[in-house]
Amino acid sequence: MIFFLRFLKFLSSLVIAALIAGAGVAATYATQWGRELPDYRELDNLTRSLGAETRVYARDNTPLGTLIPRIGDQAVSRTIVRLDEVSPFMVGALIANEDRRFFEHYGLDPIGLARQFQRLARGEEVQGGSTLTNQLVKNTLLLEEYNQARTPDRKVKEWILSAQIERSFTKSEILQDYFNAIYWGDGGPVELYGVYAAAQAYFRKAPKDLTLAESAYLTALIPNPRLRYENYAEQVRPAVKAMLARMVKDGWVTQQQADNAWREKLQPRGWTVSYDDAGNVKSAKLTDPSAKELKAVTSTRAPHFVRQVEGELVRRFGRDKVYGSGGLRVYTTLDPKIQNAVETASREARGLPYGATLAAVVIDPKSSEVLGMIGQKLYGNQPPADWNNAAQGQRQIGSTIKPLLYTTAIAEGMNQAHREFDGPISFPDPSSPTGRYEPKNFEGNTTYRSMTIREALDRSLNLVTVRLADRVGLKTFFAKLQQLDIPPNEGTSYAAALGAVETTPVKMAASYAPFVNGGLYRPPRYVSRVTTARGEVLYDAATETQLPTRVWTPQVAYVGLDMIRGVVNDMTEQQGGLATRAKFGDWPIGGKTGTSNGPKDLWFVGTTPVYTGAVWVGKQQGGYMPVNSYSGWISAPIWRRMMELSHKGLTPRKFDVPQGIVYGGSPDPAWLPTVNMATIDPRFRKNAPEATIEDIPEGPKYAETSFDPGSSDPNTVVVDIDRTTGRIATEFTPPENVVQRRVDIRQLPGYAPAANPAPLADQEPDPAALKQVKPQAPLPVAPPAPKPAQP
Repeated sequence: MIFFLRFLKFLSSLVIAALIAGAGVAATYATQWGRELPDYRELDNLTRSLGAETRVYARDNTPLGTLIPRIGDQAVSRTIVRLDEVSPFMVGALIANEDRRFFEHYGLDPIGLARQFQRLARGEEVQGGSTLTNQLVKNTLLLEEYNQARTPDRKVKEWILSAQIERSFTKSEILQDYFNAIYWGDGGPVELYGVYAAAQAYFRKAPKDLTLAESAYLTALIPNPRLRYENYAEQVRPAVKAMLARMVKDGWVTQQQADNAWREKLQPRGWTVSYDDAGNVKSAKLTDPSAKELKAVTSTRAPHFVRQVEGELVRRFGRDKVYGSGGLRVYTTLDPKIQNAVETASREARGLPYGATLAAVVIDPKSSEVLGMIGQKLYGNQPPADWNNAAQGQRQIGSTIKPLLYTTAIAEGMNQAHREFDGPISFPDPSSPTGRYEPKNFEGNTTYRSMTIREALDRSLNLVTVRLADRVGLKTFFAKLQQLDIPPNEGTSYAAALGAVETTPVKMAASYAPFVNGGLYRPPRYVSRVTTARGEVLYDAATETQLPTRVWTPQVAYVGLDMIRGVVNDMTEQQGGLATRAKFGDWPIGGKTGTSNGPKDLWFVGTTPVYTGAVWVGKQQGGYMPVNSYSGWISAPIWRRMMELSHKGLTPRKFDVPQGIVYGGSPDPAWLPTVNMATIDPRFRKNAPEATIEDIPEGPKYAETSFDPGSSDPNTVVVDIDRTTGRIATEFTPPENVVQRRVDIRQLPGYAPAANPAPLADQEPDPAALKQVKPQAPLPVAPPAPKPAQP
């Protein structure tokens, strides 16, 4: 007896000690969980932010669409709805299937939990047991934990948060949040979250319009959204029938309503199902393979353009700002008329080689605003593939690079009549198997004669181009490409002058814009203004302080423009003209074709006084095109069509001619323009804004002429004055504000630009260096050969 009493005492002590230890452990875990638990009060903000819409508008304020949030690389379709915007049938089906005692418990269902413990005791698999509140917590506040590895305390956290939410929110609020947070399946391009996304994707309906049969079907997918891919007759229909019976039993619908719903000839998207009069499935077939990839439920106009806008917004503001915080209102540069023109040209494009696609873009050359863009060949009303060749596709640009080199030569003091020899040439090249770089003209044709660089550009001759690159200097040329944001790859040599440089069509269009806007480079821009949903301005392009890059003086840029106008107009197609098929109406046009080795890439980049654009044709994954593929025959007509439609309704106008451009004395109507050096600020004579006067070598090769022949006073000089400041105009002075004035050389320091008080005072200009002489007439272009030149 004594032993028994001692054993009971020991046992009771052990139990008490275990209870105390357990309480200590529980207190420790409770403290830890208390620190780790998210704030349940964030539920409202979280569910609202999940559906925050960033709306995108065109330049005329017409909507382009909304940005679909992304988790990693996966788009998420989620639109927030109120509970009164959901069909009562959907509410009843959800509660009957997921949590029949939803209105009776306080976050935890004791009966459901007891049933699960019974299953565990019998060694059976645990099924269900979670309340709607538990699932809401799991899909919102604890979403990150549930996406990671399971932990023993995760369920306890879920229960604690559920109890807190039930104490602070009404049942209607919890139900509404659940409808907006629940996952409804992988939609291929998008993940479907919330009842709005599900109703739109599966039935193309608003949630409030769902029938009882449709509500039962959608609810049957919640535990396993992949059921939509499974045997419809043997797996989905039985689940729907059991759910209708449960709704009748719980009083959500009458038996008659359930019977009618069972006989409804339900057709979930992608399925073709036939029924008998009793509602039984006679046959069911997944007829649309794309049903496995439900498209985004938010329609988007100009999807490639909008995707570029989305990327720019995320880089500028961050993902949280773009997809949360109530969303943004984004006003873009896209012009619906221009976008229609680009899309029409893409649809109408004919003669593309087998397997080829295209990209096309139109920008405003004065601002580099992207007005229209398409990154794929369009076919009818089919949506384009996601990859945007216009802004994402890095392609070799071929001969479209040549005008940039030739204009750099003009900036270095040459003129269009400068001559180079068209004959074999060889350079040391360690990367070549032979140790030499020996380019050839297209199809191996060589004239073996000296010719003007204008004629060489007209014919797109490689041998002359490489000689010109050597004379200009690769370092100088590559620095110019860097300014234009199309730098060559490291290690590239003379091949870069022939187009062995990769970039995108939108950047090529921007690199041609300086020909029209007076020599200024601006990066392509997609966004004009961004506000919050409440109207707070986050970005406004009108207040941007970043100045453009001065690439060329207005005069040099105009001579470059004149050369690419020659490419379009100097020779007929029968004479071998490269770009005559780009001409339309009475509009003046300058442009250049381009073909990479292979050929692989077919280009046309060109401009009018109003719009600048680029077209690329090639294979999506790379690969050779037919040997007879000419960019002038394929890309130029696409460019012409999109420009023709873009200019519809506009009156033709001429290119602006800057002051300081003069022509030779030849009677030939095709006089070649050159630059009057006396009208250019000495700091910029060689197109080097960063250079000082000491850096400018004497004896520039620009032609000069007089704007005041009657004056022979050696102590005066003609300079460009900014009429708004009364000082010497800079490279950023608008052309319309520039006027010419004859100034006493001794007074020049007083005319120094305000931003740089004394750039000319350090060194008094030499009157002899500013002497104005008339240039010799440029040499005429040699007669063209009758066969096609290199594109």
